[in-house]
Amino acid sequence: MSSKTAVDPRPWSLATRLTLWYATSAFALVALVTGYFYVFMVRTLEREDDEWLAARTATVLHRAESHPGDLAPLRAEVEEGTERAAEPLLMRVRTPAGTVETSGLSGLIPDSALPPPGTVRDYRTADGRFLRLRTETGLGAAVTVVAALDRSEDEEVMEEYRRHIFVILTLALVVCAAVGYRVAHRGLRPLAAVTATAERIGPAHLGERLDSSGLPAEVKRLTETFNGMLARLEDAFTRLSRFSADIAHELRTPVNVLRGEVEVALGRPRTSDEYRDVLGSCLEECGRLGRLIDSLLFLARAENPKTVLATEPVDFGHELVMIQEFFEPAAAEAGITLVTEVEPDLIVPADRTLFQRAVGNLVTNALAHTPSGGKITLRGRRAESGICVDVADSGEGIAAEHLPYLFDRFYRADPARSGGGRVGLGLAIVRGVAELHGGTATVESAPGQGTTLTLTFPVPKMTKS
Repeated sequence: MSSKTAVDPRPWSLATRLTLWYATSAFALVALVTGYFYVFMVRTLEREDDEWLAARTATVLHRAESHPGDLAPLRAEVEEGTERAAEPLLMRVRTPAGTVETSGLSGLIPDSALPPPGTVRDYRTADGRFLRLRTETGLGAAVTVVAALDRSEDEEVMEEYRRHIFVILTLALVVCAAVGYRVAHRGLRPLAAVTATAERIGPAHLGERLDSSGLPAEVKRLTETFNGMLARLEDAFTRLSRFSADIAHELRTPVNVLRGEVEVALGRPRTSDEYRDVLGSCLEECGRLGRLIDSLLFLARAENPKTVLATEPVDFGHELVMIQEFFEPAAAEAGITLVTEVEPDLIVPADRTLFQRAVGNLVTNALAHTPSGGKITLRGRRAESGICVDVADSGEGIAAEHLPYLFDRFYRADPARSGGGRVGLGLAIVRGVAELHGGTATVESAPGQGTTLTLTFPVPKMTKS
C-alpha cells in the first residue's frame, strides 16, 4: 500500500472557491447586521419595560411606606397605575396591615418564582403568558411590592420577527450565492480569454501574443509576464531552428566532400600515391568533423547548469604572457605585432584550461582578421565589474549590424572567411567559458578602427573573519 497521502483528483475550481468566499462573507455580513438589529430591539424593549417596572414599584412602595396602616390610598394607587399601563400590569403589595393585589394575580406566580428585591426575572405561566417580574421591599422587608408586566404580545411580535429573519437570511443566502457565482465568473472572464489564446499558441504560432488591453491589473501583469515568456521561447526556438540548420549544413559539407572523394577514387583504378592523397584528404575532413563535434559538445556542456568547473587560483597576467609566447611565431609569420599589457596580481579562481582556450580563440580570431603590419594587444586590467581580459586588434573592424550576433553559433560577420576549417563556433565557445565562470563576453568594433573583445570574470568578495 502506498504511504503517500491521497490527492483529490478533482480540485475545486477558482470560480467555485470565489463563489463560496463571496457568498459566505456576504451572508455573514447580512446575518451580523440582522442579528445586531434584533438584539438591539430586544434590549431596547426590555430596558423600557424594566424602567417602567422600576418606576411603578418605586411609586407603589413609597405610597405603602407613607401610609403603612391605611390600605385605601394604596389600593387606589395600584388600580390607577394598572389602568394607565400600556401593557397588562399585575401588582401585589403585602404590608403589615394586609395585602392589596390586582385581580387575576392570586395563585398565578408562586413565591419561589419571584426575583430577589431590586431585580427582574422572566417567567412563563402555566397558561402560556410571558411575564416580566420585579420585586421591591421596604420598611425592613415589612412591605413587599411585586409587579408583573405581561409581555405576551411583545413575545409574539418578536417570534414573528424571528420568523421573518429566518426567511430573510434564507433569501440572502440564495442571493449571495447567485451574485457570488455571477461576480466570480464575470471576474474570471479575462482569464478564460487568456486561456483560449494560450491554447492556440504552438510551435507554428509562437509569434502570437496575449492582448492585455482592458484587463484588470493582476491579469494584465500575468499576460505581460506570459508574453515575455513567449518572446523568450520564440527567440530560443528560432535560435534552435537556426542552430539545427547550421549543424546540418556544417556536417553535410565534409560528408559530401568525403563521399565525393571516395566515389572519384573508386571510379577507376588508382596508384598508391593517388589513394594516399585521397585518404589524406579524407583524414583532413574527418579532423574537421571531429573539431566541430568537440566544439558542439563543449557548448552543450557549457549550457548545462550542473557543470562543475575545476577552478584554481589563476594568475591572468602570467597566462596572457604564456599565450603571447605560444602565438608569437604565427603572428611573426603573418607580419603582426603581438604585445601584452597586464596589471599586477590579477589572480582569479578559474578553470585554467578553459581560460586558455577562450583567450586562444580570441587571439586566433584576431590573427585571422588583422592584416600584415597590424597589431594585437592582450590586456589584463581591473574594473568595477571584475577582472577584464581584452584582445584588441587593428584589423578591418566589424559593422554595427553584426555585433549583436557575433557570439552566436555558426555566425560569420564575413561569410567569405569560412575557409581554413573555421565553422563559426570560436566566439560562441568564448562566451560559454565566460558564462561558466559567471562572467560576460562583449565586443566593441567599428569598420576601419579595429575590434576589441573583452572577457569579464567576477572576483569573489572577501569575507571578514
